[in-house]
Amino acid sequence: MPIRCAWVEPGNALYERYHDIEWGVPVYDDRVLFEFLVLESAQAGLSWLTVLRKRSGYRAAFADFDPAAVAAYTEADISALLHDSGIVRNGRKIRAAVNNARQFLAVQREFGSFSTYQWRFVGGSPIQNSWWRIEDVPAITTQAQEFSRDLKRREFSFLGPTTCYAHMQACGMANDHTTDCFRYAEVAELASPDGVILAD
Repeated sequence: MPIRCAWVEPGNALYERYHDIEWGVPVYDDRVLFEFLVLESAQAGLSWLTVLRKRSGYRAAFADFDPAAVAAYTEADISALLHDSGIVRNGRKIRAAVNNARQFLAVQREFGSFSTYQWRFVGGSPIQNSWWRIEDVPAITTQAQEFSRDLKRREFSFLGPTTCYAHMQACGMANDHTTDCFRYAEVAELASPDGVILAD
């Protein structure tokens, strides 16, 4: 069995697949970034595994994470989502997702892409950390605080600094696999210094 980060529940295929394939891999695709923003904001106060189990439900409920489609949701759409057992039925979180879709489009108009905007907070390329133990991995960083403050200024919601850092970790803005994890070196090699994913 490969050694994984200690937060991965051993034997949980869903968690292991997410860790082994997605977590920490640099993401530059706006649709995927929007997906992670929706899922991370939904996770607040819950376990990430809970949200992963509802991921397909979120994909169906939020138009395959098309921010333009979600931005157009009406009060009737929001009311319907409050009865959708496939997602976390929290009114504030659902409204945050719709609001954040609208702000996401505004950022795209200003910067050309949300990716361009987001990656500015780490200088355009992933931060390569070297944590020995899971206890050493921070919950918040200076970059996450700056990211969260700017999102708040732009009227995004449910994206505090802890949530923002979880998003940054998931999207590969920081390589926070512990050094004993088999994915640590693999993820470190995925992006060039200028933030462009290298071909296999």
